[in-house]
Amino acid sequence: MGFAIAIDGPAAAGKGTISKAVAAHFGFAHLDTGLLYRAVGARVLAGVDPIAAARALVAEDLEDAGLRTADVAQAASRVAVIGAVRAALVDFQRAFARRAGGAVLDGRDIGTVICPEAEAKLFVTASAEVRAARRHAELVARGAEAVFETVLAEVKERDARDAGRAEAPMVAALDAVVIDTSDMSIDAAVSAAIAAVEAART
Repeated sequence: MGFAIAIDGPAAAGKGTISKAVAAHFGFAHLDTGLLYRAVGARVLAGVDPIAAARALVAEDLEDAGLRTADVAQAASRVAVIGAVRAALVDFQRAFARRAGGAVLDGRDIGTVICPEAEAKLFVTASAEVRAARRHAELVARGAEAVFETVLAEVKERDARDAGRAEAPMVAALDAVVIDTSDMSIDAAVSAAIAAVEAART
């Protein structure tokens, strides 16, 4: 039986960066489950039915360089509220969580729905303003035209949709260690996450 680490939290809180670092530290495999929904969202933008897109998803779809755009992110959040889409992707995620050698999964509902029996659970968060500033900086660095107020509104809209959906809402598991990265450096946040996992392993 593998050792599973569930890392949940809202967009731009730093959970992806932390998850990759934690996986590298422990030598575990890493899955950004948001990419599953982004891949489905990208197909929906191309005119494919969301449920059909989810059922036809293969690992190679996660390597599409276009999955990180703002349009795809919004489409991913919209398809994630569809119960049949989530159901189609559950088995993929659960199988990954129990792979030999350990696994780190990051998303919105890993510790509550996908892998509630995970040996370690973290919930990485930050204020909406801090997360919007990070996302805005990313977009500008990519050469995209972005207005901070618009990005902030999108972050808040996505938070409301993710936390308010009937199917698997984004919420911290009762036994998750909460890490607020609002005023933390990346190194400090990664160290806190590693410490939390080490404590769960003892």
